[in-house]
Amino acid sequence: MTQQRILDPEQIQTQDPTAIPRIRLPERATLFKERAARLRKLADRNPIGGYMRLMAALVDAQQQALEHLDAQMPSTEAIAHAQRHSMPILPALGANRDPQWRAVLRRLADRIEATGAVTPALAKVLDALRAMSDAQLDAQADALLAQRYAEVAPATAPFIMAALQTVWTDLASRLDVKEVPYVDAPGVCPVCGLPPVASIVRVGGAFQGYRYTQCSLCATEHHVVRVKCTNCDSTKGIAYHGIEGSDGALKAESCDECRTYRKIGYQDKDLEFEPLADDLASLTLDLLMSEAGYRRASANPLLYPEAPADQ
Repeated sequence: MTQQRILDPEQIQTQDPTAIPRIRLPERATLFKERAARLRKLADRNPIGGYMRLMAALVDAQQQALEHLDAQMPSTEAIAHAQRHSMPILPALGANRDPQWRAVLRRLADRIEATGAVTPALAKVLDALRAMSDAQLDAQADALLAQRYAEVAPATAPFIMAALQTVWTDLASRLDVKEVPYVDAPGVCPVCGLPPVASIVRVGGAFQGYRYTQCSLCATEHHVVRVKCTNCDSTKGIAYHGIEGSDGALKAESCDECRTYRKIGYQDKDLEFEPLADDLASLTLDLLMSEAGYRRASANPLLYPEAPADQ
C-alpha cells in the first residue's frame, strides 16, 4: 500500500469558492443505469464478482422502479423551515417517510426474481423480505438510516436500502439546486442528512477538478474541498493510500484526527469511476486500511457485514 502525506492542505483553496457549483443533483435517467454497468464491469475477476452481479441486477431494478415513481415532495413550508434552520431539506430520519417505499421494495424483489437467476440462498432472503410486516420493515429502515447496524439483518439490508435509495433519489432529482440549504453538521448530505459513500474528483464543464462527496442514500453530490476529512471536517493528518501497482484512480483518504477513511476516485484517471460501485469493488483496500488501524466512516449501502457481538 502506498501513502502520500499532505503537508499544506490550505493551499488547495486557490480559487473563489463562490464560483464552484456547490450541489450536483442526481440524474434520474442515468444514475442507476450507469451504476449497474459499472458494477458489471468491475465484477470481472473480482473476489466478490458474483455478489456484484447480483447488486447490478438490483440496481437495474432500481432504475426501472424510478421511472414510474412520484414520491411525495415536502411542502413549501417544510422547505422554508429547513432553509431557515440549516437543516436537510428531505431528512431521512424524519417522521414523514413516504410509505410507498415498501411497495418499491416489493417491486425490486419481484424484478430480481424475474431475472431467473435466483439461488436457494437468495430465494430465502426474498421470502424473508416478503414475510416482514410493515412495522418490521420500517424498524429495519429506521436502523439502517440511523446507522444502528447491530439492529440490521445483513442479508436483507441491501434490498431495503435499495428501496429507500430509489425513493430519495426520486425526490432529490426533482429539487431545485437553489432550494438546497447549507447545513451545519460536517460530513452530511444537505439534502437528506445521511453520510456519503465516497467522493469523486470530477472532470468536465463547471465541475472540472472539484471534489464531491456522493450521498449514500439520495446520490446528491456535495462539494467538499480537497484534503479535508469528509467525516470530521479536519484538515490535519490527512493521508492517501492506494494499492501498489494500481493506476491511482481510487485511493483511501484517511484522517488521523478521527481515525476514519473514505475512498476517493479521480475521473481524470478513470472516467467511468462511480463512487458506490467502485467502493464496493475495492474490498482489498478496506482490508489494508483496517490493518493500518482505520475504520470506515460509513458503510457501503449495498453491503452490510455482520455487526460485532459487543456492539
